[in-house]
Amino acid sequence: MDSFIKKVYSRKTLNELNHDIICLGKDTKYTAVSFCKDRLLTSLLIFIIVIIFTKTGYLTAPFITIIYYYLFYYFNITRKLNKKDIRIEHEALYFFEILTLTLESGRNLENALTVTCDNVESEISDEFKKTLSETKLGKSLNESLNDMKKRISSDTINNIILNIIQTSEFGNSILDTLYNQVDFLREKQILEIKKQINTIPNKVSVISVIFVVPLILVLILGPYLISFLS
Repeated sequence: MDSFIKKVYSRKTLNELNHDIICLGKDTKYTAVSFCKDRLLTSLLIFIIVIIFTKTGYLTAPFITIIYYYLFYYFNITRKLNKKDIRIEHEALYFFEILTLTLESGRNLENALTVTCDNVESEISDEFKKTLSETKLGKSLNESLNDMKKRISSDTINNIILNIIQTSEFGNSILDTLYNQVDFLREKQILEIKKQINTIPNKVSVISVIFVVPLILVLILGPYLISFLS
């Protein structure tokens, strides 16, 4: 079955899928091949069930199967990646604030990362712990940070890591870089909060239309209906 999957899907598709699965980390049980296998088998099962149990199965089965095929990827990959990105970006502000304070005490970047990871429990901290463990196996810190970028799908976090790498390579001030990144993360969170606040009136309007307006109509028209029926 594995060889069949590799024939059906191109190497590029499997590599892209494998990258997404690596970014999910512990949030998935799949490999690229096993994901494609389950996706195809369950899609085929849906196709057969719709044909057998519905009168118009031969017409609707292809459409339902195609919809399920894409939803399978959305719920198992895209949706989980989006949730993970939101979690990591939310944790990033606190993590990099602590890292900045640690660097201000005079430590170099690698030592500061070690101290920060030891004192901050979060998903992004776990990713940096993996990075630091790779440096103990012989990789340079910049190489390990580049590998970390491949495990994270958030563009925001990857841009911060890239800035740290470039600062380290060109000998610029790592503190100035982190000050800028912390300000950026703080501003981003403020904008996201404002965005959520701006959506509240729309949500209230929907709730009003669904629940409040019918209740008002019942209160207004109730006496007339009662008198009419009596």
